[in-house]
Amino acid sequence: MRAVLIVDDDVKLCTMLREYLGRHEIDLEMRHYGRSGLEAASSNTFDLILLDVMLPDMDGFELLQRLRQTSQGFVLLLTARGEAADRIRGLQLGADDYLPKPFDPDELVARIRAILRRSGSTNIPSAMVSESAPARAGFTINMISRSAAFEGKPLDLTDVEFSLLDLFIRSTGSVLTREELVSRVFNRAFHPLDRSLDMHICRLRKKLSTTAPYAGRIKTIRSSGYLFSPATGPEQ
Repeated sequence: MRAVLIVDDDVKLCTMLREYLGRHEIDLEMRHYGRSGLEAASSNTFDLILLDVMLPDMDGFELLQRLRQTSQGFVLLLTARGEAADRIRGLQLGADDYLPKPFDPDELVARIRAILRRSGSTNIPSAMVSESAPARAGFTINMISRSAAFEGKPLDLTDVEFSLLDLFIRSTGSVLTREELVSRVFNRAFHPLDRSLDMHICRLRKKLSTTAPYAGRIKTIRSSGYLFSPATGPEQ
């Protein structure tokens, strides 16, 4: 069973989801207030957190911001407002994905499974997994712990940022299209109006420029996608 926490003040929705997700081997624990949700989420005992943006006592964005100070665990935002600005803000604060309300429970299950697949926790024989890939351009990638370091200094990355960095490093010098990146990182089809990929790459760029100013750069290739280059020139 997967352990998932939902922080949402809609008691009826939470109760329905707990029963539905239970059929899919997902154990859902409920909190209906931001403060109690933050306390539960800070325990780091959940595989994923479903976080409603609109909470009665604490803004969901504030909760996410506080959580990201101590944890890089998976967070999927649930938002009824639907404005692009809300989605962008959530991604900038470190959410791994978002799902607008109302949603199809089957889509929620698919999103949860797609996010958890990125954790690398599927049963793969240890002989087929390299714990730490050789350092490339100063980066060391650990696929088991899903952690990365630059010249021995750990990078504070969300899971999506880790997946992007790993993919970029493996494809150094090659252009990766947005369609390919969304498919391989998010396990879903690309939509031209979905800017979540660009927001995650923007966050990754900022972290790399702060921690590793002379490492590889993520360049935007107009009308094509992105390219990870070892060149030290300015990012575009």
